Amino acid sequence: MKIKSQKDFASGLMFIVVGIAFAWGATEYSFGNSARPGPGYFPFGLGILLAILGALVTFSALTIETEDGEPIGHIGWKPLFIIVGSVVLFGATLPRLGLLISLPLLIIVASLAGDEFNWRDAIIAVVVLTALSWFVFSWALNLVIPLWPAWLSQ
Repeated sequence: MKIKSQKDFASGLMFIVVGIAFAWGATEYSFGNSARPGPGYFPFGLGILLAILGALVTFSALTIETEDGEPIGHIGWKPLFIIVGSVVLFGATLPRLGLLISLPLLIIVASLAGDEFNWRDAIIAVVVLTALSWFVFSWALNLVIPLWPAWLSQ
């Protein structure tokens, strides 16, 4: 069988692998039931859906003809490392600095990965995403996430 879209084939395989990994990792947690889902319920379902989506994308890459085969092309390593690094930085700083400092730091560092960095747009994203994150996670869901550095809340 001939691959008719290299991009779709590679992304479909990536979705399948990530979906199976999430579903497999979720089996370590209790599932509960539909009325009272446990901590493994959502990641397992999400992993299965992601793997199914990957299978559909992979199938379309093998069946739907494209004009030039859609080669994968150049991988942007610098933006990839900046984005992954910003997420690692967020994970490392959240317990120490709190959500209201760590999230803006994540957004600004991740914004540097783009070719067209603009301080105004980054600040707007910081304000909107931080406010929405506070509203959803701290206020609406009542999750215990540190908002400020531990030394400020004492």
